[in-house]
Amino acid sequence: MSVSEDRDASTTVQPAAAAAPVADPAPLGLAAFALTTFLLSAVNAHWTSGNSAGSAFLGYALAYGGLAQLLAGMWEFRNRNVFGATAFSSYGAFWIGLFIWIKNAPTATGHDLGWILLAFAIFNTYMLIMSAQINLAVFGVFLTLELTEIFLAIGNFTDGGTGGLSQFGGYLGIITAFVAWYASAAGLANGLNGKIRLPVGKPLI
Repeated sequence: MSVSEDRDASTTVQPAAAAAPVADPAPLGLAAFALTTFLLSAVNAHWTSGNSAGSAFLGYALAYGGLAQLLAGMWEFRNRNVFGATAFSSYGAFWIGLFIWIKNAPTATGHDLGWILLAFAIFNTYMLIMSAQINLAVFGVFLTLELTEIFLAIGNFTDGGTGGLSQFGGYLGIITAFVAWYASAAGLANGLNGKIRLPVGKPLI
């Protein structure tokens, strides 16, 4: 090999190494969503009436349902998962926004929250449709969440969030939380590739 060939070989630009993938952030995002949804839904279902102030979810709305879920969404962007990135980032921002709204608008009416829930129900509708392409567990999360948001929105518009519709929405929210916890546990178990495997079902479409 000539000197010129050696020089050419040494200056050849090598292709950049592919960036290592990050761990699947979905179990974290789902767990953060589930826990905060459970705490708020317990209030809506009147489970906390008489024995708590009903504000236990606020700190977790900011730190866990908000920040941790938003981070999961950012990591989903890193994983090139457009659905997970959109879902976790949006609902992480929802919890952060709800925390800020409650802290800064203590005299707001049920109609204010009704509009927020209606807006997210609209967003959740097309996320529900798209989730049918993933698996049954994820579809179940968005289906129960859709029903929760609809009943809570109607309840806040009609009874200020204190009547039967809102309470029923709270029960639906508790179901949503457990479905999300299951999806989180399944993602964790199946991601470990160990002996414990949890079924998530096939895509519906």
